[in-house]
Amino acid sequence: MQFSKFGEKFNRYSGITRLMDDLNDGLQTPGAIMLGGGNPAAIPAMQDYFHQVSAEMLKSGELIAALGNYDGPQGKDGLLKSLAALLRDTYGWEITEKNISLTNGSQSAFFYLFNLLAGTQPDGSHKKILLPLAPEYIGYSDAGLDDDIFVSYRPDIEMLDNRMFKYHVDFDQLNIDESIAAICVSRPTNPTGNVLTDDEIAKLDKLAQENGIPLIIDNAYGTPFPNIIFEEVTPSWNSNTVLCMSLSKLGLPGVRCGIVIANETITTALANLNAIVSLAPGGVGPAIANHMIGSGDLLRLSETVIKPFYQQKAQFAVSLLQQSITDSRFRIHKPEGAMFLWLWFDQLPISTMALYSRLKARGYLLSLGNTSFLVKKPHGNMHINACE
Repeated sequence: MQFSKFGEKFNRYSGITRLMDDLNDGLQTPGAIMLGGGNPAAIPAMQDYFHQVSAEMLKSGELIAALGNYDGPQGKDGLLKSLAALLRDTYGWEITEKNISLTNGSQSAFFYLFNLLAGTQPDGSHKKILLPLAPEYIGYSDAGLDDDIFVSYRPDIEMLDNRMFKYHVDFDQLNIDESIAAICVSRPTNPTGNVLTDDEIAKLDKLAQENGIPLIIDNAYGTPFPNIIFEEVTPSWNSNTVLCMSLSKLGLPGVRCGIVIANETITTALANLNAIVSLAPGGVGPAIANHMIGSGDLLRLSETVIKPFYQQKAQFAVSLLQQSITDSRFRIHKPEGAMFLWLWFDQLPISTMALYSRLKARGYLLSLGNTSFLVKKPHGNMHINACE
């Protein structure tokens, strides 16, 4: 069968496909130890909460309404309005429901955003997305309709005590010219667990505004929800920021709900794309989130249940690794958020692919550093999921 150019590109077996295959295989394999990917943990308190909320919504008719009706292409009106009000009241952001568009998961949101901005332009030129700090999320790499739509930079590495380290943006390296369509960062960063400082975000925002391009912040693990972030940070948004959030890490990956907060030009474009690609975003996740906002539970549970659960797991995993691997060449990126530990095996005598294969054969599933966005692949880097 002859596929189109689009078909040939997206029929490739990509890094993100392998990661999702591993997640599925792990769930289907009794006894497998899931140390890779980004599947949220089954937090008992959250599972009990969602069971209770589902029962309440079923009794009230909210759940049946969400299941039985299409929403508009921008997403469920109730959530758009309640979330805009929550963010206005909590942070003073000047937004309305017109500044929010829902998508069928964050992965869809980034596919839309990257191709709205980068790739072949109307004048025939080619623009790219700048990733100022690598490693970055593996799921970005194959999201362009055109090839070669990303440019990334090596980080500064700060060596810390106890065989730990931290990545920083190397602003002296960054080169932003007319070929750059947008700057994109994840905060906390998937896969390293790094959290860009407020100063780094402010500098990136200034660079974006000076160059007339948006700053895209992937906030899937960040504050205010699900708040899997262990550093003191200030949430920020302005009309030049595209803030991408998700319900997945609350414990609801199956509802596939991404949230994009941006200026009206971008949210309108996303709504148009939704209508063409999928008619409308799914309604069940937004209905649950709207219920959580109305009851005051969304931010409360993020702060008091989800954040401490992952923070305790990360601290425990770091302690075990440091006790078990005493070689001075082994380092861990300081876990500042998300659900990842990024391990650095300097001078590893085998490739990371060989290590991955050996561990997978023994029932341990992890993710490879060299499948993440790396400008120069530091031999032996990988990340594991700290929640398991």
